[in-house]
Amino acid sequence: MNNSVTNTARLLGAGLRALLVLTVVTGILYPLAITGVAQGLFPGRANGSEIKADGKVVGSSLIGQAYTLPLKKGQETPEPDLKWFQGRPQNGLGTNSVNTRYKLILSGATNRSGDNADLIRWVKDAKAAVIEDNSTSDYKVKPSDVPADAVTSSGSGLDPDISPAYADLQVHRIAEKNGLPVAQVQKLVHEHTDGRILGFLGEPTVNVLELNIALKELVAKS
Repeated sequence: MNNSVTNTARLLGAGLRALLVLTVVTGILYPLAITGVAQGLFPGRANGSEIKADGKVVGSSLIGQAYTLPLKKGQETPEPDLKWFQGRPQNGLGTNSVNTRYKLILSGATNRSGDNADLIRWVKDAKAAVIEDNSTSDYKVKPSDVPADAVTSSGSGLDPDISPAYADLQVHRIAEKNGLPVAQVQKLVHEHTDGRILGFLGEPTVNVLELNIALKELVAKS
């Protein structure tokens, strides 16, 4: 009986010691080591790829934002603030969307097939809105000018980038709304266009948040 109690106590003690050691190693030392390496090698990415403006964090280069006007009384869906470059449509394009205002609580695709009637209607409505919003007194957008990313959301609904073609499409409207020369706004887009990864992977992109920060600075100087 005494031997059985002694063996049990010895096993429990060994188990508790192993638990303590593993807790310290995996729960404290390992996370601290990984955090230290991450902060030392790539602090920007480790901290969420934060973007700062005027000394304040205004967002992440990995997560899109909505640029909309304040909601009016009784209004459920905000209207885009057309003095800023707009990102891809928020997921769903309609009232049944997954992520209606870039809220991080929800993220995901619409899961609708290409022949879904609602999706087709949303895309057509989005295309009409893009044409109307970006046509100015001296520049008319043609249906063939509208790129796919201007009327479709990404798989996550939080894509921070748009294509150079969609950014170019917005140049005349941005220039008119902010009282800037078209050439100056076009130059801004070109300066914030990122090429393919390693020169051949993916497609060129424009980060909307970074572009709008540069636009704000340009407007302030003009």
